[in-house]
Amino acid sequence: MTTVFTAGDWLALLVHFMSLSLLAIGGAITTAPEMHSYLVHQKAWLSDSQFTSSIALAQAAPGPNVLFIALLGWNVGLNAGGGLGAGLHAWCMALAGVVVAMVGIMLPSTTLTFVAARWGHQNRELRAVRAFKQGMAPIVIALLIATGWILAASHGDPLEHWRLWLLSVVTALLVWRTRLHMLWLLAAGAALGAFGWV
Repeated sequence: MTTVFTAGDWLALLVHFMSLSLLAIGGAITTAPEMHSYLVHQKAWLSDSQFTSSIALAQAAPGPNVLFIALLGWNVGLNAGGGLGAGLHAWCMALAGVVVAMVGIMLPSTTLTFVAARWGHQNRELRAVRAFKQGMAPIVIALLIATGWILAASHGDPLEHWRLWLLSVVTALLVWRTRLHMLWLLAAGAALGAFGWV
């Protein structure tokens, strides 16, 4: 997939990620549905499979949750540079995509978080501050569910993958009702996948 990028496109990508940065309550992953809409449907800078593969690869890799932003930027830049076969130019464009995406997603939220955390810590006993913290919990949960739905919907008919849905429900119940460490659940899911059961 090859796209032609201008300076205005790079600026639009930066500004869009900066605006999403301020909406990333609960982490950058909560903005994935809007990123999907913008990058895949509105701008067609990424294919649907590139988008979901970027998230899946970043989530499987050790490290911070925000790695998927770097991979999205990498793929946008790589597509703008002509793809893997285009040589050094494509690699430079891919690195530019990483920088633009990461600066866009990190700078506003980091600055706002620093300022708000200092203020919130100084005023932690105020009723409004406590109410704000309690009111944000359902919003974060809803954004995470929306992200999961976007990722699951890209795999076609849900009835074909009933085992994955069942595994997801069982895992959610175990996390909710037991004190079982999540690494055991991840290991169980990996084993089920390795044996081809899900």
